[in-house]
Amino acid sequence: MLDRSDMTTDREGGGRMSQEAAVLFANEVFYEAFKARNLATMELLWAEGLPVACIHPGWRALTTRGEVMESWASILGNPAAPEVSCRNARAFRSDSSAFVICYEVIGRSVLVATNIFIDQGGAWRLIHHQAGACNLDPEALEAPQDPTPVH
Repeated sequence: MLDRSDMTTDREGGGRMSQEAAVLFANEVFYEAFKARNLATMELLWAEGLPVACIHPGWRALTTRGEVMESWASILGNPAAPEVSCRNARAFRSDSSAFVICYEVIGRSVLVATNIFIDQGGAWRLIHHQAGACNLDPEALEAPQDPTPVH
């Protein structure tokens, strides 16, 4: 199970992992929660007390934490929901925020996704997720990798 400290930030640089690695790890935890249909972990990942937004493909924009979590409960609770894997994740960080651009592979389809994180209480938490259609072939993407190891 995910420990909140697994996504912690380290401003001094001497901690368990670099800032970029911590953001990529938080992103990987997001996709692992998606894959495992783990709503408790998904809830831990999303920021509290801050504006959040989520735009699932084909959905309207969800702009409250309640709407976002309700959408994840619906998706993760649906046994027919497709399995998603994350590929080619790249993190971009600035001070207390970061975003990850990656590709989601769902069967033979590819979506491009943006996940925006903020350092909240020393942990990287999601404030925005959006995925949309992409014309790449899944074969053109790197195979999914194991989560970033903790150093």
